[in-house]
Amino acid sequence: MKRHQTGQFENTSIGGETVRAFIPNPLPPNDDFDMKFLQHSLDSANFALGQLNSITNNLPEPWLFIYMYIRKEAVLSSRIEGTQSTLSELMQYELTQVPGVPVDDVVEVSNYVIALEHGFRRMREDDFPLCNRLIREVHEKLLSSGRGSKQLPGEFRRSQNWIGGTRPGNAHFVPPPVHHIDQCMSDLELYIQSEIRDHSALIRAGLSHVQFETIHPFLDGNGRVGRLLITLQLFHEGYLNEPLLYLSWHFKIHRSDYYSLLNIVRQQGDWEEWLKFFLDGITNTSNNVVSVTRKLESLFRNDENRIRKFGRYKSSALTVHQELQKHPISTIKAIAEKAHLSIPAVTNGMSALEQLGMAREVTNKQRYRIYSYDEYISILNEDIGD
Repeated sequence: MKRHQTGQFENTSIGGETVRAFIPNPLPPNDDFDMKFLQHSLDSANFALGQLNSITNNLPEPWLFIYMYIRKEAVLSSRIEGTQSTLSELMQYELTQVPGVPVDDVVEVSNYVIALEHGFRRMREDDFPLCNRLIREVHEKLLSSGRGSKQLPGEFRRSQNWIGGTRPGNAHFVPPPVHHIDQCMSDLELYIQSEIRDHSALIRAGLSHVQFETIHPFLDGNGRVGRLLITLQLFHEGYLNEPLLYLSWHFKIHRSDYYSLLNIVRQQGDWEEWLKFFLDGITNTSNNVVSVTRKLESLFRNDENRIRKFGRYKSSALTVHQELQKHPISTIKAIAEKAHLSIPAVTNGMSALEQLGMAREVTNKQRYRIYSYDEYISILNEDIGD
């Protein structure tokens, strides 16, 4: 199939060098897609996403899983950018605000959680549309503190950026010059909000992700916001019941393919290979979430049965176990406040869980002790590493 250009180059000067910046054409692409090539991947993605929505609907308390998956996504997405904070460190930071890692690392991950939750709260509770204003709000939360706090949080860039290389002249890719940003983002907003549905919502989300990453509208945080945009768009179009699908896991595993396929779209106009990769990512990620959710349900059920046979302090141990399902890293004081139990009762309940091998004290301190529901975190960490 003969391909049309997906954009135009424009010469621009950066730091005394003249480079070719790329301005993408508005979506949708001019070319028709080879749906025969994509159909199997599209059908599989739709089926897997349906299973994900189904298991979400049937969970007794879906927000328990949402709470942890949002944090898992924050760690994975930040890992792609080189941040090394772990899931356990993030939860300890949220609990104590005294991280055991470099502050900037854990703050970046914590900010991602805040940004992600803000986006979904605005859309769900405020009935706010997926638009450039919301994208800027999410970006502002993302860079509210830490290393990116001086990179114009919540504002489109006012200077040229580039991707890869040590300077513009040897960059792998140079996004649009500043004077094109507003129009490019306005065109993307119109596409996302358009009532004309020429393609499946899954394909539209794949197209929008490439477009956003190509525009690269912010000085920092484009990758994280672009990955979050996928989930926001699928939620916006009614394809996701809950914010449980994040492709950072897929992109992290296949990082070289991910970047290569983005460039192939820009250079050759080959959308099909990218879309197949994207749709396969939705399938694999959805299946992974379903698998992990079932493991966690089984863990909670089996551990509860073991606690019921324990005998002494059974009642308080069950309550502590329920609280650790909500926050698998916690303290005696925090659990006592949330469960409305006395400190001695929670201490006895936690002691029972320690004896059963379900909970572990992680600080080795006599005061301000922190406990971890290790098996829960281990299941979530199977594809992260901690």
